Amino acid sequence: MALSRACCRGALWRLGPGPGLSRAWGPLGPLGPRPARGAPRSPVCCLSTKAGSRSILAALASKAKRINGRYERFLERTFPRFYVLYATFTKGIQALFLEVKEIRKIKSKMSRQRLSVQQLPYREMERLRQFRRDVIKAIPIGIIAIPPFANFLVIVLMYFFPRQLLIRYFWTPNQQVEFLDAYDAIRRDSYPDVVESLALAARFLPEPQLRKRLRELCAEVQQGSQPRVAELYAVRSLFSGSPLGLNKLQVSHVKALSQVLFLTPHLPAFFLRHRLRSHVLEIRNLDRAMLRLGLGQMSEEELKAACYLRGLNSTHLGMSECRAWLEQWLGLSCKLQASEASLLANSMVLLSLNYVRAKE
Repeated sequence: MALSRACCRGALWRLGPGPGLSRAWGPLGPLGPRPARGAPRSPVCCLSTKAGSRSILAALASKAKRINGRYERFLERTFPRFYVLYATFTKGIQALFLEVKEIRKIKSKMSRQRLSVQQLPYREMERLRQFRRDVIKAIPIGIIAIPPFANFLVIVLMYFFPRQLLIRYFWTPNQQVEFLDAYDAIRRDSYPDVVESLALAARFLPEPQLRKRLRELCAEVQQGSQPRVAELYAVRSLFSGSPLGLNKLQVSHVKALSQVLFLTPHLPAFFLRHRLRSHVLEIRNLDRAMLRLGLGQMSEEELKAACYLRGLNSTHLGMSECRAWLEQWLGLSCKLQASEASLLANSMVLLSLNYVRAKE
């Protein structure tokens, strides 16, 4: 009897569930087959796991945000001066991170569409120029921070020399005005040297009428008047050859113009001329992109930055004054050829020197 029951069980196990056993063994029965090892989990289970992890992350982020807010309020009440530095640093990090993302987008766009820098819109072109200068300025502090345990020295240097070592993202609003005024004071010291070098070079010009006109322009500027754009454009032919062409200027003249553009004058003459020419032509390309954009489309901050780059201290000027000065500048810059870059460099002084004096 026991043997017959065992035989029946073996036969049923080999044959599998029959029609009569579909309720107990079938896939829809209450005792359905167990999933095999390694089989994928149910999508409902995966979705619930992901939703749970997201809710945990959201809760942690909200908690961290509340703690950070309390910490900032504590700093603002207890250490107000340190809070200003802390807030400036955190905002600077965020702004720098966003700027790096924008630069990557611009570079990707240039690579994808095979564009040169000159074909970019004004804002993208200016962004690339300013970011490049920020990177160059940050190189020394990065080199100092390479040795072990040098971070403390870097922090001390950045605290005591923020203008020289920190880029603009880490300046407080008051420091921005103060530092721009300081840089302009350094630049302004070289303005009289530029005008004197022009007057000296005018004596050796071959054409008598243009020589006389340029000397009169220099004398008027030294006496406090501002030349008109039409007067500068009338003598443009003098700045494409000797002795006023960019490659023919005296070394002292080139050094003075380099300081106007915030370029170091402590380089050999060949490198000074090359850097000066490349920067002036870059400003010329920016001017043409600005003309395509239109001054009416630019914000007050953009107008002030454009004036400051071209030699005019705009930190204490209004929006209308900046726009009026840029209209004069574009009226000259966009008419000049690349061979007349020397006139553009000297006009940065001629068009802004007396404007600065009038404001003083």
